[in-house]
Amino acid sequence: MSTLRSVVFAVLCVLAGPVISQTYPTRPVKIIVGFPPGSATDIIMRLVADQFSTSMGHPFIIENKPGAGGSVGTAQAKDAAPDGYTLVAAGSGPFGINPAIQPRLPYDAIKDFELIANIVLTPQLLVVGAQSPYQSLRELVAAAKGHPGEIPYASLGNGSTSHLTMEAFQAAAGIKLNHIPFKGSTDAQAQILGGGIPLMSDTVPGVLAQVKAGKLRAIGVATQKRSQFLPQVPTVAEQGYPGFESVGWIGLAAPAKTPSTILDRLNSEIRKMLADPAVKVRLNALAFEPVGDSREEFTEFVKSEIVKWTRVAKDSGARLD
Repeated sequence: MSTLRSVVFAVLCVLAGPVISQTYPTRPVKIIVGFPPGSATDIIMRLVADQFSTSMGHPFIIENKPGAGGSVGTAQAKDAAPDGYTLVAAGSGPFGINPAIQPRLPYDAIKDFELIANIVLTPQLLVVGAQSPYQSLRELVAAAKGHPGEIPYASLGNGSTSHLTMEAFQAAAGIKLNHIPFKGSTDAQAQILGGGIPLMSDTVPGVLAQVKAGKLRAIGVATQKRSQFLPQVPTVAEQGYPGFESVGWIGLAAPAKTPSTILDRLNSEIRKMLADPAVKVRLNALAFEPVGDSREEFTEFVKSEIVKWTRVAKDSGARLD
């Protein structure tokens, strides 16, 4: 009899899957964002929340929990009930870089979460101030080789994507620069614009306006193909460093063991959102590159990013204690 009950229960669970997907959600859903309001991750998640609230019939509410490069909010999401009513922004910082540089990270980016989809990419762009003497990546590298460790570069903080991008580039170019970390893009850019520091790496969305205004000079985009937003700027790879790539990304995740039917529904909603012409226009205006991959593809991508940044951190000694 117990065997029969087990079989019946298993069948009911299978049959209930589509029902859960069709009825979810039945109440408000929280999306935890490990960064402050106005950040790139926050902007994308608010777009997601707006779209989901309309398409799924219940409010999706953003809860900002900044701190430790996104780790604070991500750790909180890990401990939420795996019922689809707490989601978390899965960005390159907390899910790709922090596992590589934080020795006491309070979560496992793969084991503690279900990765739903990658939503957008935010490629890194190497820029110098308009008053900088460096007109190209080649000139910068030549100067750095002539003055090892003397040329400073700004980053968005120790252990940030901008920091590790420059560490990876130094290794590729065989040069040594002087890292000066700041608390975010605004502070770092102020130093470049003011001429105090000549160089930094930041996202294309983060610096595009200043580049177009002529206040910053873009000398290399860290993607395999040129950016659609700055097609005149050569890639780092085509300037003599084949394979060089550093791309930020922003996706969505849920606590481990969240039902697959809910995860599939959310993935489907993301793809539908990215196919919306109005959303495409909005993302293009913000210089974000849409993705919309499968759950499996996103999971494999995050695993590969952790491997890549772990190697960069090990080679450079970058850590965030």
